[in-house]
Amino acid sequence: MKKRTRRLLGGLAIAAGAVGAIGALVMRKNSTRGRGRDKSLDAWARPGMTVVFRAELMPGRDRAERTFHVKEVLPSGRVLLDRTGGEHAEKEFDPQR
Repeated sequence: MKKRTRRLLGGLAIAAGAVGAIGALVMRKNSTRGRGRDKSLDAWARPGMTVVFRAELMPGRDRAERTFHVKEVLPSGRVLLDRTGGEHAEKEFDPQR
C-alpha cells in the first residue's frame, strides 16, 4: 500500500473509534436520566400485596397456608410480612401469575 492510502485508512479508523466512543457516552447519559425516580415503584412487591412461599420451603402445606401479605418493603428489596418474623427475599416466593 502507498503511504497516502495507509494514512487515510488510519485516519478513518481513528474517526470510527471516536464516533463509537461518543455514541457510548450518549447512550450512558440517556440511561442515567431516571436516577431520581422512586425505586419502590420498580419493586417486585408492594405493601398490601399477597405473596406465596415456594412449596419447597414449606412442605406439606396448602397454598393458602403459604400465602402472606406484605407489610413493608425494605430498601434492600427484601420484605417484612404480616404474621411472620424476619426479612424475606424475592427468591423465596412463587413467581406471580
